[in-house]
Amino acid sequence: MTEPAILTKAVVDFITAPRPDALTGEHLRLARRCVLDGLAVALGGSQQPGMAPLGRYILSLGGAGQSRPLGAADHTLPAHLAALWTGTAGHAMDWDDTQLAEGPGRPYGLLMHPTMPPLAASLALADLVAREEGKPVDGARFLDAFTTGFEVGCKIAEAINPDHYMRGFHTSGTIGAFAATAAACRLLTLDAEQTARAIGIAASCSAGIRANFGTMAKPFHVGRAAENGVTAALLAREGFSANDAALDGKWGYLTIAGPGGDPSLVAARFGAPYSMVAPGVSIKPYPSGVLTHPSMDALKFLLRDEGIAAADIEAVTLNAGFNVLGPIRFRIARTELEGKFSFAFLLSAIILRGRCGKDEFTDEFVASDACQAMQHRVETNFDQGIEDMGWDKIRSRVEVVLKDGRRVERWADEAYRGGPDNPLTDRELEEKFADNAAGLLSAEAQAKLFDLVWTLETLPDAGALLDALHWRALDKVAA
Repeated sequence: MTEPAILTKAVVDFITAPRPDALTGEHLRLARRCVLDGLAVALGGSQQPGMAPLGRYILSLGGAGQSRPLGAADHTLPAHLAALWTGTAGHAMDWDDTQLAEGPGRPYGLLMHPTMPPLAASLALADLVAREEGKPVDGARFLDAFTTGFEVGCKIAEAINPDHYMRGFHTSGTIGAFAATAAACRLLTLDAEQTARAIGIAASCSAGIRANFGTMAKPFHVGRAAENGVTAALLAREGFSANDAALDGKWGYLTIAGPGGDPSLVAARFGAPYSMVAPGVSIKPYPSGVLTHPSMDALKFLLRDEGIAAADIEAVTLNAGFNVLGPIRFRIARTELEGKFSFAFLLSAIILRGRCGKDEFTDEFVASDACQAMQHRVETNFDQGIEDMGWDKIRSRVEVVLKDGRRVERWADEAYRGGPDNPLTDRELEEKFADNAAGLLSAEAQAKLFDLVWTLETLPDAGALLDALHWRALDKVAA
């Protein structure tokens, strides 16, 4: 007897169903914000060291000129390679947004980065579809595809057993492939049969392991997710076969990669409500894992309120549970990639610079004498009392010992800055974009991009986004 394709059917039905009124109100407002944030971090990420070897590899392949990669509107690449470039750039600084959990046993902050895989796939295929159809893909259609992928990724991540991440899979790479596939199928207007096969193809492409955190391979997971989604949809359109219930059953994705999951958590809830709206999405204030941010904020505001300078500090101890400390791999960071997974570096940047943005995430700053010395003053400590409070929030306590003998501390257990209960304002989001665009786009070009995104659903041509983000990125990496 064939096992019921509960989750696969729900995914396919959602991707292929007409939804003329889906993008309105809060969903539309948040979708614009996620697009702006995704474009920001991909623009900044296109400068990161890992993009140079990736760019040289992509350019060495050649191929049909179907789509433009973000930051390089003067180049056209095969669509899947454009998606690979843009998706990798979007996660290169670990500054892209984070899905919130809502199901039982889902640790806060350990699901997926929901924007970049479907955004990179949508950008690449918007160019290809425009070439094929002989007319631009408008902003409303682009947003429809992007939000479809966003929703599918979030719901599958909610359905799978949380052990998927805890055992070492990187959800943004694995589940991200389904998000990108959903966006691609929607934009290509595939039918239900084609879409089911595309999901099956994506299930055989889905990959990403946490062992590669702190290396160039981590952002590559997200780039591959976007590439895999584009490839899966295009293969399915050409008639390539695959299991049409690949998420379900004894040999299905949830069982094999979970292990297991609960499709009933989400099967009847695609778009009801949209995960982007409830429980919402966190837009990151810092380019590192979301689990590190409340502790960084706690230290930043403690130093500010107490008037403490770097020269005053003898030692810092971060006390937290396993959900915060577990993913952090490096005691002392030697490179900026390691720095994203090192509390010693992240807290040292706050101490030394009072901030932690694109300028701090450089190999030069991480390796500087001042930063290395300060890192040795910062320790972490597993706190069973904090662990026993549960993982529904990102809890920690920062203790600072001053050279004059005083001790001060601050808890990080309030509403996370950047999350839906304490969101970045639109102005703060534009400032984050400006940080990423520094040295790449003029103030006038940035203002033009803001106008495009804040009215995206009315644009006659979504390709204007790539036009506005051009800074000759591939020419730079090939030099």
